[in-house]
Amino acid sequence: MKLAAIDIGSNAVRLQITRVLEYEKVITFKKLEYVRFPLRLGHDVFSTGRISEFNEDRFFKLMTAYKNLIDLYEIDAFYGCATSAMRESENGREIVDRVRDKLGIDLQIISGEDEAEMINKVILQGLDNDHYIHIDVGGGSTELNIYENHEKVYSKSFKLGSVRILEGRDTTENWQEMREWVAKYAFKKGEKITAIGTGGNINKLYELSNPEKKARKMSLNTLMRTQDILKNLTLEDRLNKLQLNPDRADVIIPASDIYVEVMKAAKAKSIVVPDVGLKDGINYHLYQTRFPENDKVFVKN
Repeated sequence: MKLAAIDIGSNAVRLQITRVLEYEKVITFKKLEYVRFPLRLGHDVFSTGRISEFNEDRFFKLMTAYKNLIDLYEIDAFYGCATSAMRESENGREIVDRVRDKLGIDLQIISGEDEAEMINKVILQGLDNDHYIHIDVGGGSTELNIYENHEKVYSKSFKLGSVRILEGRDTTENWQEMREWVAKYAFKKGEKITAIGTGGNINKLYELSNPEKKARKMSLNTLMRTQDILKNLTLEDRLNKLQLNPDRADVIIPASDIYVEVMKAAKAKSIVVPDVGLKDGINYHLYQTRFPENDKVFVKN
């Protein structure tokens, strides 16, 4: 079986095609194709409230390219999700309807809670019974989930994201609301909590921190040291010395601020970076819809 996920974010639009393997009663998801295009829809939406005609045209061309790949791979099932930027855009529904009518791609504009739930489907596979706070930072929003004994007990979506902050559309009230929520629901005196980070920026921060091989974990101190290094570099330095992509070089600092602030409020001393995201959650959702009895899947990127 081959599945395809389209993740339409505020900073980029992603397509991931996955092969489902079953061997000795173990279900494995193997990535066949991954395309990420830096179509920053959030730049339009958080500044003007709608997606510009220029970016609407580019979005339609991108969906056409993704549809061609889906057809070439002879996909068994696919699902597309649009998140914060499309959700808040005045013409978001109109654009989604056009893609459905012209290309036959039925995209869903999902809530922050639904977005978090998609990712949870994959995150939960790798957790034990400890206390965790999951931090998923996107371009337009941040989704927080708290787990205890392998179950999600609290969750909330906040209007804080890397592109939104870059555009100056965050507020002091947004930050205070998030800190207070984390302090109330995540921090328990005398109890250890570990953060889990998802999103393209935390993966890049992890790579830049010079981690030990296969550790997929770093301390808050290491994260803050990496953040300080980035803040002391100009945008040109981040583009050329670190060779970050242009759409990563400018948002990685505001994204790092969110991870750090949440970890401080929760008193989390370390963060696990599992290298999964909404695209993986979408594919897991597709598989689980067809085979609800198989609730254990190993995601192999």
